[in-house]
Amino acid sequence: MNDTAARWLNKVPEVTVSFWVIKVMSTTVGETGADFLAVDAGFGAGATSIGMAMLLAIALFCQLRTKAYTPWIYWLSVVLVSIVGTQITDILTDKLDVSLYASTAIFSVLLAISFLAWYRAEHTLSIREIVTPRRELFYWATVLCTFALGTAAGDLASEALGLGFTLGAAIFAALIAATLVAWRLSANGVLTFWIAYILTRPFGASLGDLLTQAKTYGGLGMGATWTSALFLCVIVLLVAVAQANVGKRTAITR
Repeated sequence: MNDTAARWLNKVPEVTVSFWVIKVMSTTVGETGADFLAVDAGFGAGATSIGMAMLLAIALFCQLRTKAYTPWIYWLSVVLVSIVGTQITDILTDKLDVSLYASTAIFSVLLAISFLAWYRAEHTLSIREIVTPRRELFYWATVLCTFALGTAAGDLASEALGLGFTLGAAIFAALIAATLVAWRLSANGVLTFWIAYILTRPFGASLGDLLTQAKTYGGLGMGATWTSALFLCVIVLLVAVAQANVGKRTAITR
């Protein structure tokens, strides 16, 4: 491994239980946070999309400039990717009248192209080997596609297919559990990771809608404000713990 690659080690966190908890909550905040900013706060879809895209660009710039995994920068980027991914799908659906069937198909193709380009260039899709700037760019492009696809697929399941928020969340949770079982049975680790990563997005979207939507629409009526605030607090707590642990390991190695 050359010096450049060595300086880029550990840009992505280890896949632990905490990783998946933060990931699911980030996807839910992407759904509820986008709704809060666009509707409750009154910024509208256009202003929210532009503002969040600018913040995402700044966060990713900081992420790409770091030389090691920095939890607060990494997870801030994930939350912002989640919000932007949600806004992309919402604009296609609400503003451009693109059907959820079409947007789900479009993002599926874009995700497949992203995976194909990444694999052809790097010969691996493993997140344990994000050790060069190019690989990290492929990684974040793929992550954005998974969030946009997950939003469209989640809305497709709960709204267009009429499954409802509760059943939609339950189905995606069952698919994630089946992926975990497959991994436990020695299925390919890289494949099962990305399947689970993709599925957590529609699960989070369905969960967000279940928590925020009014009871008359099949939700629990918590509202986007309280749901976003609650989940953000948990994310901040878990990321703070991860950041403290990274700091301790850095101090030990010095």
